[in-house]
Amino acid sequence: MQVILLEDVRNLGKKDEVKNVADGYARNFLFPNKLAKPATPSSLKELEKEKAEADKENRELKKRLEEIARNLKERYLEFDIKTGKSGEVFGSVTKEMILKGLRGAGLVRAERVEIKLDKPLKELGEHKIEVRLKKGIVAELKVILRPEK
Repeated sequence: MQVILLEDVRNLGKKDEVKNVADGYARNFLFPNKLAKPATPSSLKELEKEKAEADKENRELKKRLEEIARNLKERYLEFDIKTGKSGEVFGSVTKEMILKGLRGAGLVRAERVEIKLDKPLKELGEHKIEVRLKKGIVAELKVILRPEK
């Protein structure tokens, strides 16, 4: 019997895959647990339609994320850091501060962003930070630290 999986099933397949299974397995386990539905011609058409819509949404999302990556490359963030009279730095810039700055500048909104920063920035000057977005898109952001006046 052919079934369409509604969820990932261990040792069988992933969600939205069409699989051949034993009739008893489908009737006694998959259908009662709402893990699959019968693969009728109408449900197969519906599945193809859903896959096409999901593919279109993925392309649009990737396009939007690439646009965000281009914007990040062209722009920069500036932070004022407290410094002593001899130039020693009394503060640092963390991932959270950079993320807040990105959202405050309108560069990212609700998108999930991962900022690659091993340790907080504590040196004045220009720093290049790796920003990872979904779908494997990576952007480089320039962060400038300058002394507070």
